[in-house]
Amino acid sequence: MSKAPTRLHIDWTLCDGRGLCTELLPDVFTRDDWGYPLARNGAREPAIPPDSVKFAKAAVKRCPRLALRLLD
Repeated sequence: MSKAPTRLHIDWTLCDGRGLCTELLPDVFTRDDWGYPLARNGAREPAIPPDSVKFAKAAVKRCPRLALRLLD
């Protein structure tokens, strides 16, 4: 049985569009016109590639609004 991919949840009530997560995870996110993250694949909770999990953890830790959470 294979492990489900790690996904990133954004709490939109907390996010204020500073864009740190888009800078740390450019392969997962782009920004909208106001700076808010958009998943490149359109997913609500995008899967994080295994080689980017360390960057996702850094984004969660460094988010100034604590709007990010990893889902396993």
